[in-house]
Amino acid sequence: MGKSSKDKRDIYYRLAKENGYRARSAYKLIQLDELYGFLDGDARRVIDLCAAPGSWSQVISQHLTDSAGTGRRPGLLVSIDLQPMAPLPSTTQIQADLTDPATAPRILSLFHDDDGDDGEEGTGDGNGKADLVVSDGAPDVTGLHDLDTYLHHQLFHACLNLVLETLRTGGTFVAKMFRGGERELVDEMVRRYFRHVSWHKPLASRASSMEIFLVCQDFQGTSCRDAQEQAKVDQFMACGDLSAFNSQ
Repeated sequence: MGKSSKDKRDIYYRLAKENGYRARSAYKLIQLDELYGFLDGDARRVIDLCAAPGSWSQVISQHLTDSAGTGRRPGLLVSIDLQPMAPLPSTTQIQADLTDPATAPRILSLFHDDDGDDGEEGTGDGNGKADLVVSDGAPDVTGLHDLDTYLHHQLFHACLNLVLETLRTGGTFVAKMFRGGERELVDEMVRRYFRHVSWHKPLASRASSMEIFLVCQDFQGTSCRDAQEQAKVDQFMACGDLSAFNSQ
């Protein structure tokens, strides 16, 4: 009798245990990077949104640590979640709500403090912003597909608003999405800001899962004077802290 899809999925669970990852989802990021190469080269400042329990942060931290061993300046990962998680090398954790308007300035202040006198490798325009922002976050599942999809898209909008404030020109944004009726809308939305947009489901994703990953590369910046004004134009609604929602 052949192995069931559940048995095949357990391969990544076992690999995660063997290699010390906190969750099997680490292999989703690894496989996405193998295809798109966003951790290579210039990814020296990284933000991990909805980071707990920290498997994606582990992968990124290892990349930054390995790169530092080649003689380059150490990079910095900022991991954000409402829940605390165990420490990691080259990582600063912020226990905060990503929809809080104060969160983005906190992140940027960390990157500013990390600036070296000789300039920062990998920042492209040297403006003290992130080279890469990732999010594997999802709201608590209700079991109602339409509601779960809606809530996840609101979380994505909150992540995108933060990306508009913290990502450098030319940077990359990687986020988990749920497949649903808003895919075309989301695709059109992000193409306003990124030159290259791809959708991919890595092998490590469960076959039955509705998740798919959005890889947005070559950020073109925002057309307004600052990202907060851009958010008002787009009127992206974020679930969570209602102070971050523009109701006008």
